[in-house]
Amino acid sequence: MEDSIAVRDLVVDRGGRRVLHGISARVPRGTVTGLLGPSGSGKTTLMRALVGVQVINSGTVTVLGRPAGSPELRRRVGYLTQAPSVYADLTVRENARYFAALHGRGAVDADRAVADVGLAEAATQLVGTLSGGQRSRASLACALVGQPELVILDEPTVGQDPVLRADLWARFHAMAATGTTLLVSSHVMDEAARCDRLLLIRQGRLIADDTPDAVRAAAGVDDLDEAFLRLIRASETGTDDGGRPVGTDGPGRPARPVDAAAPTGAAGEETS
Repeated sequence: MEDSIAVRDLVVDRGGRRVLHGISARVPRGTVTGLLGPSGSGKTTLMRALVGVQVINSGTVTVLGRPAGSPELRRRVGYLTQAPSVYADLTVRENARYFAALHGRGAVDADRAVADVGLAEAATQLVGTLSGGQRSRASLACALVGQPELVILDEPTVGQDPVLRADLWARFHAMAATGTTLLVSSHVMDEAARCDRLLLIRQGRLIADDTPDAVRAAAGVDDLDEAFLRLIRASETGTDDGGRPVGTDGPGRPARPVDAAAPTGAAGEETS
């Protein structure tokens, strides 16, 4: 499967400290990939690098076959930041139609995007009067209105009620079914099971890059939250919970228990 995103040996420093430590990962086209990790783990910095607004120290970041930040990607990539990026003195509809016009699209596309994020009834409200969750959805509508090939979403479901979260994830998968690629960050591990693929990040290092089922198998548990905890411990100590040595399945693959007779990675090796 062709990759929409390919990152190799990415190193980023911010504020005088290293935030990303040699990240290598890929995101296949037409998938919903979750970028999961605790707050402060480097998720937003990685996303900023993908859209070309983050200065990097070294490594390569390729997006839709082009270097990240290339001018020709501006109409092909949608980006939702954590902080809402809409105009408070315009209505939801006016915001969506403004961003639609920037992408050469019309009012019908704007109104559809507003409805898709569950804001049809609030379309005529000023964004400044919306709740925090509604404002985030207004930003999401503006990120999707151009129908980008790649959508990068920084914690889009934070502050949303469970029903709406489920609706948004259904929308994400419907988009992926038509060939759109989505990278969705979250620090809520129960959202991991909704993804086709997972990138698990901790303290600026990638500790897993695989499907949810493979992550469960690597950790030896069915619960993804527990699997993440076990992989964290393995990456820090070089052993699983039973004290056995762990290896890797290649760059970005989760650490796993290995047979004594099988080739192993170095004890304590970080999977990045």
